[in-house]
Amino acid sequence: MLSLIEQIKTGALWDFPGGVHPPENKQQSVTTAIARASIPGEIVLPVKQHIGKPGAIIVNVGDQVLKGQPLSKYDTSFMLPVHAPTSGVVTAIESRTTAHPSGLPEMCIVIKPDGEERWIERKPISDFTSHTPDELIEIIRQAGVSGMGGAGFPTAKKIQAGLARTEILIVNAAECEPYITADDMLMQEYADEVIKGIEIVEHILKPKMTIIGIEDNKPKAVEALQKAAESKDIIIRVIPTKYPSGGEKQLIKILTNKEVPTNAIPADIGLLVQNVGSLQAIKRAVCDGEPLVERIVTLTGNTFKQPRNVWTLIGTPVQALLDEFGYSADKRLPRLIMGGPMMGFTLPHANVPITKTANCILAPTRREIAPSHYEMECIRCGQCAEACPASLLPQQLQWHAKAEEYEKCEELNLKDCIECGACAYVCPSEIPLVQYYRQAKAEIRTRKEEAEAAERARLRFEEKKARMERDKAERENRFKKAADSRHKEMKESGGDDAIAAAIARVKAQKSAPQEETSAVKPAVAAAIAKAKAKQAAAMQSGQEEPDNSEMAKLREERKRQARERKAEKAQASESTSDDKKDAVAAAVARAKARKAQQQSGSEGTPAEDKKAAVAAAIARAKAKKQQADNSDSADSEDSSAQQGDKKAAVAAAIARAKARKAEQDAAKQESELETTAETSQEEDPKKAAVAAAIARAKARKAEQEAFKQESESEGSTQTSQEEDPKKAAVAAAIARAKARKAEQEAAKQESEPETSTEISQEDDPKKAAVAAAIARAKARKAEQEVAKQESEPETSAEASQEDDPKKAAVAAAIARAKARKAEQEAAKQESEPETTSETSQEEDPKKAAVAAAIARAKARKAEKEQQKRTEEKE
Repeated sequence: MLSLIEQIKTGALWDFPGGVHPPENKQQSVTTAIARASIPGEIVLPVKQHIGKPGAIIVNVGDQVLKGQPLSKYDTSFMLPVHAPTSGVVTAIESRTTAHPSGLPEMCIVIKPDGEERWIERKPISDFTSHTPDELIEIIRQAGVSGMGGAGFPTAKKIQAGLARTEILIVNAAECEPYITADDMLMQEYADEVIKGIEIVEHILKPKMTIIGIEDNKPKAVEALQKAAESKDIIIRVIPTKYPSGGEKQLIKILTNKEVPTNAIPADIGLLVQNVGSLQAIKRAVCDGEPLVERIVTLTGNTFKQPRNVWTLIGTPVQALLDEFGYSADKRLPRLIMGGPMMGFTLPHANVPITKTANCILAPTRREIAPSHYEMECIRCGQCAEACPASLLPQQLQWHAKAEEYEKCEELNLKDCIECGACAYVCPSEIPLVQYYRQAKAEIRTRKEEAEAAERARLRFEEKKARMERDKAERENRFKKAADSRHKEMKESGGDDAIAAAIARVKAQKSAPQEETSAVKPAVAAAIAKAKAKQAAAMQSGQEEPDNSEMAKLREERKRQARERKAEKAQASESTSDDKKDAVAAAVARAKARKAQQQSGSEGTPAEDKKAAVAAAIARAKAKKQQADNSDSADSEDSSAQQGDKKAAVAAAIARAKARKAEQDAAKQESELETTAETSQEEDPKKAAVAAAIARAKARKAEQEAFKQESESEGSTQTSQEEDPKKAAVAAAIARAKARKAEQEAAKQESEPETSTEISQEDDPKKAAVAAAIARAKARKAEQEVAKQESEPETSAEASQEDDPKKAAVAAAIARAKARKAEQEAAKQESEPETTSETSQEEDPKKAAVAAAIARAKARKAEKEQQKRTEEKE
């Protein structure tokens, strides 16, 4: 039995199933030689012109480019670069409509040619046999050569896949598509270049046999090839004309009787197929150093005056070719088809650019190729299955594709469909079967890409999760090892015992009762502890009422200590205020004496000297009386009696009695209040100090106000009494009655406010605080009035006393009596505000502190104003 190679050499041919014989219409475009299209005004280069991913753009808008300069670069074997077809300037990089059945825009590089055709530096190879296959494959890839028969598969990738396993190299020169004659004219005029390209591929692959398959409707091309390959070991096999004998799998079946398995490539069975146009481009890239920047395009159809083939720069708009080569559109049905009538597709418009896979522009009239009619229902005639060259079931594929059952389509080997259009050509119902198949293929491809992306994402997620788990396990192991090592070291050094002891101490401190560590009152703390212990014991023994005697004693002790502290503070404040008053009075007297001496020295008249002396004597007498009044109240009474004012003595006695009574009541209330305040003061001693300061300030202000009012009233009374003794007697009687009535009301009110205040304070501490604030405000107001009025009576009294010294003495006595009365009332009021203030301070210590600060500020201000007025008088 002869081998396959021997059978081929004997001239054996085989046939493929199906196929059709449409009108060829090739003679119209082969009557003239290949023309060259002129350079268009704009070149649009799609970045992707092949099967695979587009290259990365390496130029920018405004760049000056040369002919043959790469405009993109490749990173993988399925990428191809594009090159500038002519020199010019890059004017735009944007999306434009390209030659694709979908009509969708793609990224394009727009060049405005300069018409100079300046080439880049080319590196031709005179002897390709001196280069390795890998070097030659890289040159082919850099030149951007792709399959020019229509598929657009990267030529370098295809050759690389057949390295070391290609037995037979098949050159596809069939060109079975009607109307297209680009390869026919290429073989007629460039047969030598085609044969040279075959030799380069043979050098790379080193096949056992090379066969050129060409249809018998190209006699001139066959003659040209035979002449160019006379001395070459190349078999030129002429095959019968039948569509689609130019398909890769169909041509392999005809020449070798082999079938390419599903989901496989010809290299898997030792075969490699290359188009004549690709081989001629390989020769240009290797031997001439020129990248793929132009190709032959067939312009055919009855709308052209003269159909022909032209060399066209890649990126030339179709409209430029139509304008240059006499295109006249059909007025009723203008159509432009990229490719032939069987496998071509209608262009959306004429501004679509020529690409590496665009081999024909067909512009038929409506009579030449009838327009497609409406799709009708399938009649199940079976002609499509008979015409299918891939032995598929077009009818079932169309059903499933229309129903979007793409899994069923894959089961029926939709991928093996070459989209030749033979099924649609023979369909009597005019169903566009190829369109259904193309759409189904695109959807399957899209879903597959999405599934692959999802799978990659899943794998990445799982790998990340596994990595994180490994890292976590490693960390835990490190921590565990470190803990074990520390535990071991502590065991060796006895550290466990120390830690256990520390933990035990902490637990003991938490469980043990908190002890009061008061360094100030250890006895009180001990008493409290004893009382609590007794209470606990009583509760444990079941007594309903535990013995609280110890607690009562403790409270009494705290009350006693509070009273002692209160008394000490009161004494200190009284002594301070008395010292200040004595000093102020002495200073006033000395100032007045100096003023009198100065006036006596400046005025020389005897009358004025006497007046000055009298004024000085009166001032000295006032100072002495003030000091005596502060030290001993009895002396003040005698001095007032010597003046002849018995009524003032009686009023003074009554006032002293009231003062003593008020002092006793105040002491009583103070002790009761201190007992309650002491508890709160133990927690906050600052509150008590603030309250005491407020009380002292109020007392001083009330005393000053009373002294002022007393001096004014007695002065006016004494003057009127000297003028009318009877009126004085009546006034004295009225004063005594009023004094007795005031004493009774004071005694009555003295008891009631205390009880009501305590009750109200217990019910409403806020009211007590308000009352205390009102009392403080009144005291401050009284102090200001006393300071203001103190200066006026003295000036008026001095003026009158210069005429009558006795009046001055009487006024002084009256002032002393009023001062004592004011002191008693202030002492009485001092106890009441303290109770309210202490209660309110317990509720709000901040308010008490603020009030105390305000009171101190106002007291200082009043004192300064008084000193200022005194100096002005002097």
